[in-house]
Amino acid sequence: MSDLVRIPTLTTGRLLLRPYRLADFDAYAAMWADPAVTRFIGGVPFTREQSWSRFLRQIGVWHHLAFGFFAIEEKATGRFAGECGFHDLHRAIEPSIEGTMEAGWGLVPEFHGKGLAGEAMRAALDWAADHGGPDRLTCLIHPDNAPSLRLARKLGFEEFARSTYGGAPSVLLQRSRRQ
Repeated sequence: MSDLVRIPTLTTGRLLLRPYRLADFDAYAAMWADPAVTRFIGGVPFTREQSWSRFLRQIGVWHHLAFGFFAIEEKATGRFAGECGFHDLHRAIEPSIEGTMEAGWGLVPEFHGKGLAGEAMRAALDWAADHGGPDRLTCLIHPDNAPSLRLARKLGFEEFARSTYGGAPSVLLQRSRRQ
């Protein structure tokens, strides 16, 4: 992989999906400290230090895998609205999803319920169809997270297994990158 990776900027009707900026960090940390965001993602709000590690991970994934997560910006206001994209976290889960492009999304609570996660993920999936790595896309969602399960199914993901990750039940879903 080249030392220099160009992280794309994608545009939708209401959003920019773009590389993270250091100026995003305070809003990013506030998002991950909110119990409404972490309710189904580990169940415990993140400390600022944990958010910083995650923030740096999201940036670094691009440089080694040539895919990653995007910062989501609301075009009308320029505000940080969340994140979405793909990673491969080498999770200790059975069945393994290592070597796949694991899709994920998370929004600042005030942006919940407005269709923005779907809008953002459709743009990310369109980009991945031509620029992604492995053909198999996966996602891991808590079975009580009905909105994310609905969205995953709308995006073409189908359940292939149930498992436990981090002590919590998980639904594993998959689809083809070029679907």
